[in-house]
Amino acid sequence: MMPAPPGGVGVKVMADAPGARFWRFWGIRGMSAPGPPARSGRRAPTRCADRQPEPSVAGCRPMARPPGARPAHDETSYEETMAMIDNDVLKARRARLMEKIGPEGVMIVVGPGMRRRSNDTEYAYRPSSDVLYLSGFGEPEAVVVLAPGREEGEFGLFVPDKDPAKEQWEGRRAGPEGAVKTYGADVAFGLSQLDEELPAFLKGRQTLYYTLGVEPEFDQRVISWVQTLRHRRNQHLAMPAAISDARDLLFEARLIKEEAELQVLRRACEISAEAHILAMKHCRPGMMEYELQALIEYHFRRSGGTYPAYASIVGAGDNATILHYTENEDRIGEDDVVLVDAGCEYGHYSGDITRSFPASGRFSEAQRALYEKVLVVLNETIEMIKPGLPYDALQEEASKKLAAAMIELGLLDETLEEALESKSYRKYYPHGIGHWLGIDVHDVGLYKLSEDDSRELEPGMVLTIEPGIYVPADDESAPEALRGVGVRIEDDILVTASGYENLTRMCPKSVEEVEALVGSAPADALEI
Repeated sequence: MMPAPPGGVGVKVMADAPGARFWRFWGIRGMSAPGPPARSGRRAPTRCADRQPEPSVAGCRPMARPPGARPAHDETSYEETMAMIDNDVLKARRARLMEKIGPEGVMIVVGPGMRRRSNDTEYAYRPSSDVLYLSGFGEPEAVVVLAPGREEGEFGLFVPDKDPAKEQWEGRRAGPEGAVKTYGADVAFGLSQLDEELPAFLKGRQTLYYTLGVEPEFDQRVISWVQTLRHRRNQHLAMPAAISDARDLLFEARLIKEEAELQVLRRACEISAEAHILAMKHCRPGMMEYELQALIEYHFRRSGGTYPAYASIVGAGDNATILHYTENEDRIGEDDVVLVDAGCEYGHYSGDITRSFPASGRFSEAQRALYEKVLVVLNETIEMIKPGLPYDALQEEASKKLAAAMIELGLLDETLEEALESKSYRKYYPHGIGHWLGIDVHDVGLYKLSEDDSRELEPGMVLTIEPGIYVPADDESAPEALRGVGVRIEDDILVTASGYENLTRMCPKSVEEVEALVGSAPADALEI
């Protein structure tokens, strides 16, 4: 088992301790460094004065930050590069998947196009997670084709055509040449050649692995290609007789993370933790929720993240009892508990952290009692994690402990057995204990292998643990001191061969740590 993070204040930290840099970075008063997360070879960021070129992490390729990513006067240290998944890792991934596809199968994975936001403007493009997983390619409408054993090339990429006029307006394109040179495709074509070239990949294949219903227009093209080939049976070649859902193979592959993925994911979690610390440091009663959101998302971007992994939640007071509250437009009150659920997407991998803290810097007695109950459930549930544990056991134990906590807090007036049988605890804890984490924040992979067969945890899986208790302000059956209080605490956990690694343990969560942190930044630190 990984050791639990040290708690409390006053632990002596050597100047060169790996965790010390993290806490010096934020200047937290009265705080010492908790044990650092396992870094598996990642070099600690250096100061500007002695920065050296970043060596490549195994399985990752460094990408230079754009000039001016940090202001010249910023003395804080940071990583000079963003680690991305190396082509060799992607090639090995495709090889493993093609073994499962087999010589009589072929897989097509298609990325979405741009989506209209309003009138003639579009949403910022986020590539298909499956296309990224297989190729690293991030332009709209890309199509990945895997045809094991195909002499002309097993890995095909169809990409937006080079077009100088469009590139002047929309940005540079790799084109087919770049798809081969930069992304390692065996063969590549422009999207204008789809109908001409892609059907050739289907010839001689019995099974087509393709997910219907996601991109309806592309579905019609696939069906048309298959029907056209079936009308040519005089060629004496096998044609796809079945279309099987590509997700059955892809999602299982994505569930177990490789070390190269974990390097990127650790950094996503580290940036996310830094952003939460920044928000806690600057939080004061009277601020708007969106001000904390702005601080958090500013830190994501300045640290090399592309965007939030999901819509950031900053809920104060009764807003914290709304699970997916994203308006973030109310003023933070003196007596509010603030719930922040936010994660950075870095290198296309997602961090996902929730912290709850008192806006004033001190929990009330009732708030502290509720908070500590949730924290105990979090820590005890994390301690359960090890290979071979059924996933459902986490939910069952967390539900039991939360129900017992609700009875002790006066939220439920019944025995534990009655609460579990009636599921009355769901009134204050209506969600699950967590989810898989990876390229998608709610990452893919089955939780049950059959209706009655819970999946067992395996090394390389990453999941969140996020217990919570939410008491709406208008709940007259609840103790008055708890009304309008919502608490959720969430960490990101890697299953290891010996137990687990908490990827977000650098983000404070004990009462003492949180209270020392909230409001500790100078009041005028954000003034222009």
